Amino acid sequence: MGVSTREEKSLIIKEMTERFKQAKAAVLTDYKGLNVAEATKLRRRFRKSDCEFKVAKNTLVRLAAKQAGVEGLDSYLEGPTAIAFSEHDPVAPAKVLFEFIREFKKMEIKAGVLEGRVIDAVVVRKLADLPSREVLLTKVAGGMQAPLYGLVNVLYGTLCSFVYALESLRKQRASEA
Repeated sequence: MGVSTREEKSLIIKEMTERFKQAKAAVLTDYKGLNVAEATKLRRRFRKSDCEFKVAKNTLVRLAAKQAGVEGLDSYLEGPTAIAFSEHDPVAPAKVLFEFIREFKKMEIKAGVLEGRVIDAVVVRKLADLPSREVLLTKVAGGMQAPLYGLVNVLYGTLCSFVYALESLRKQRASEA
C-alpha cells in the first residue's frame, strides 16, 4: 500500500521529522526478508523497550531528516528502510535490533542517529554492546555508595571505640568510688 496524496506524504514527513528531533537514538535497518510473524515479534520487542519502529520510503526519510537538521543520512538510504526510534534510552533500539538479527539471521543495520548526529553501523554495534541505562545508573550509584559505606564504617568504628573508652572510664571510676 503506497502513499498517494501530497497530504499523506506531508503528514508522514512531519511525523518523522518530530521523531528525529525527539529521539535520543534512531537506528536505520534494511528489513528485507522478514515475514509477518517475525515483523510482529520485532515490533513487540521494540514496544517492550519503549521504542518505535517505522517503515518509510527513503525519499520521505531523507526529507524528514533534512528538516530535523540531521545531515549525512543520504548515503545510507538505499533499498527498503525501517527506523527504530527511542526517546528515552539511546542504547535500546540498537540492542533490540542486534538481538533480533542474532536470533533470526535477517536484516542488516545501515546506520544510526545519536543525539542528532549520524553514526555508521560499527558505532551502532558498539552502542548495542553497552549496558542499558538502568545498569549504568546502578553502577554509578554503587560507585558513589562505596566510599560512603567506608566512611560510615570508619565513623562507626571510631564511635564504638569512644563508647568503649567511656564505658571503661565509667567502670574504673565506679570501682574507685
